[in-house]
Amino acid sequence: MTLKKIQPPFLKQGDEVAIVSPSFAIDEIKISDGVKALEGWGLKVHIGKNVFKKSGPFAGTDAERLSDLQEFTDNIKIKAIICSRGGYGMLRIIDKIDFSRIRRHPKWYVGFSDITALHLWLCEKFNTVSIHGEMPLNYANPEKSAGNLGSLRDALFGEWKPVEWEGGFLRSGRVSGEVTGGNLSLIYSLSGTPADIKTKGKILFIEDEGEYLYHLDRMLISLKLAGKLDSLAALVAGGFSKMEETKTPWGKTPEEIISGIVSEFEYPVFFNFPAGHIADNHAFYIGRKAEIEVKGKRARLSYR
Repeated sequence: MTLKKIQPPFLKQGDEVAIVSPSFAIDEIKISDGVKALEGWGLKVHIGKNVFKKSGPFAGTDAERLSDLQEFTDNIKIKAIICSRGGYGMLRIIDKIDFSRIRRHPKWYVGFSDITALHLWLCEKFNTVSIHGEMPLNYANPEKSAGNLGSLRDALFGEWKPVEWEGGFLRSGRVSGEVTGGNLSLIYSLSGTPADIKTKGKILFIEDEGEYLYHLDRMLISLKLAGKLDSLAALVAGGFSKMEETKTPWGKTPEEIISGIVSEFEYPVFFNFPAGHIADNHAFYIGRKAEIEVKGKRARLSYR
């Protein structure tokens, strides 16, 4: 029996939210950008006491980063926790966070990239919906789409709008299923853990940045050998930016690599979904049931 996912209550003006830094260190100006944007939505913003710490590349030690996440997870007045940036670090502390209070007092967790570890931990272990979306690191980045923040605000306040995009499709068709996934490197890293992704009958979203093309092939082959690509409702590929070749060229694009690995299956595959380490990083829900339909060269993802 599949349990119904727990969806946190949508925000309203006056709600209290928090910014934490569970991964790499971040400049204070970026946090200021985040506070300004969130206060502009009518929210009261708290900042973790360790947000500006530095320990090597991290925003403080494991204990310091964990402390902020735990404090705001336990605080029932906090209705959303926004991760300031990705990088690396969430995986080092994810198993030490006590999420027991969110069963009675669910709240939104927001981020992407390295924060995929948090999304999948919440989805697989605690049956909770979260938001894959932009982080304060890029709130004022002029190279990012102006719609990124708008889509995040809409997702948090329950005004999320369907995403339409144009891209190459393989075996396109109308499908429905729970959305799961995130950064492919993190999905791969969680294999064998309590957050090992369950994919049967689901819409699997993947994206990545700065990986060698042969790494992309290896991670997908690993998922395939583990049976994670067998019985999807659909596969949705977002941004695969700054992918690198080795001295001996792999000779294929990310689309070609993905298409080749899943060619034997019958489910639809959608490319160019506007999310990930790209200019257009549209917010969407992890753990909630969605539908994808295609009209001509355009696809549309909407939640039920």
